[in-house]
Amino acid sequence: MLIQLFLSGIATGSLYALIALAMVLVYRSSKIPHFALGEIGMICAFLNYSLLQVGGMSRLMAFGGTLLLSALMGIAFEFFILRRAKQPDLLNLMIMTQGFQLALYGLAGWKWGADPRLLPAPVWNDVSIGLGGGVVSGADLLAVSILSCAVILLLILFRATPVGLALRAAQQNWDAARFNGVRTSRLLGLTFAMSSVLGTMAALLIAPVTTLEPSLMWDPLIKGFAAAVLGGMTSPVGALVGGWLLGILENYFAAYIAADFKSVVAFVIIIVVLCIRPAGLLGRDYERKV
Repeated sequence: MLIQLFLSGIATGSLYALIALAMVLVYRSSKIPHFALGEIGMICAFLNYSLLQVGGMSRLMAFGGTLLLSALMGIAFEFFILRRAKQPDLLNLMIMTQGFQLALYGLAGWKWGADPRLLPAPVWNDVSIGLGGGVVSGADLLAVSILSCAVILLLILFRATPVGLALRAAQQNWDAARFNGVRTSRLLGLTFAMSSVLGTMAALLIAPVTTLEPSLMWDPLIKGFAAAVLGGMTSPVGALVGGWLLGILENYFAAYIAADFKSVVAFVIIIVVLCIRPAGLLGRDYERKV
């Protein structure tokens, strides 16, 4: 049972880590907690459902088309809403992300209604393998595989490409990076696009396990935020570690203490980490020097 709880925690934590990774991407470049990415993922999951049921597309084509739409939605949100803010301080921008979140929630309820729907899994839904005395489903393997690929690709992006170097420069000092020729506005649009894609991937993996409804991403978004805070809001690897730790802790808490209150774990983690180590386990606070 211990092994099975651990494996299930890794699988669930991978979904939290995808959301945490999406938050880290935006926070690294803008210092904005992007609370709307969960609802962007939810809307894109409904669009995926429409492409499959109404458009008659294959799962692979619908999956690719949904990710493209999510990237465009992220760019549009940053360009048409956040960038037009008259007084773009942190509090105002954070409230704008929450307002956009509620607007998308209302849009989904108006367009698709509150009735739950079943979204087919992308692939590997009926596959399972034994591992160390436990069982891992195909959906779990897919979640871990997507998360691992995303972390590896982002590490390569940040450490081995000019775009990554520009992103790291902007993270340390946005104004100085712009004065030195870095096109910071384009970088910000890119990070919102990548964040939306990751959030949509998480939604497309969560919906087949639960049900597709407007409130699909409310709980996972909180868990993803807790994972990002735990691992460090500036660390992609920290997002992975934080997601896995949260998933494992939740499973053990539900099995041995109280299953009805396992969601409390995420809120306790947020409070404890912010009190003891605000930068997270692997995060770093950058000091600006004059």
